[in-house]
Amino acid sequence: MNLILFTPEETTRPLPRHDPRARHLLDVLQRRPGDAFDAGLRDGPRGKGVVTAITADALTLTFNWGKPPPPADPITLLIGLPRPQTARKILREATALGVAALHFVRTDRSDPAYAASSLWTDGEWEHQLVAGAEQAFCTRLPTVTHGHALDTVIASPGLRLALDNYEARQPLSQLCTAGTAALVLAFGAERGWSAGERQRLRAHDFQFAHLGARVLRLETAVVAALAIVKAQRGAM
Repeated sequence: MNLILFTPEETTRPLPRHDPRARHLLDVLQRRPGDAFDAGLRDGPRGKGVVTAITADALTLTFNWGKPPPPADPITLLIGLPRPQTARKILREATALGVAALHFVRTDRSDPAYAASSLWTDGEWEHQLVAGAEQAFCTRLPTVTHGHALDTVIASPGLRLALDNYEARQPLSQLCTAGTAALVLAFGAERGWSAGERQRLRAHDFQFAHLGARVLRLETAVVAALAIVKAQRGAM
């Protein structure tokens, strides 16, 4: 953890020693009473936390917050619902790279059973967001939805680009432009887009783009696309 995130409610009570953040403070950072560490409020400011007391059950902490963070980049990802292990990686890395929203949607070639994974039903997806934000030394968490149909979010506002290995004729770098305007990037499920989905995407003004001749894993394609987009926008 490069940054330890807390909710506002958590800052008003002791942190139990069994909490992973407490174990990190004591065992990894080796903080003792009087020591400071980098802390953040979810979707709020960064600052410094101070360990004021350690008991057998909990750590008492105080906080000094700085300025509110800048808004997230107006980038929305539409992603065909993938296997849970793939979704975990995307949740972490897309958060670390700073997107505003991720929508994991049902597509013709995604397995509907993926929506019933414990990743989504037990709230683990939120822990992946926190891990990505803490890695990036950032407090912003993206908006996340999962399990809805593609048609429910296909009209998301902004320049609309869909990644496709088969029918795209232009590289992503030529279609995304400099600036800070809203952008939507759509990725098919791990088996790609169906013919019907390509038609619907085109009907909603999506342009198709590729990342080169190599066929990438979905999680790799997401990271590569975001790196290209953010470099083009002057954000990296």
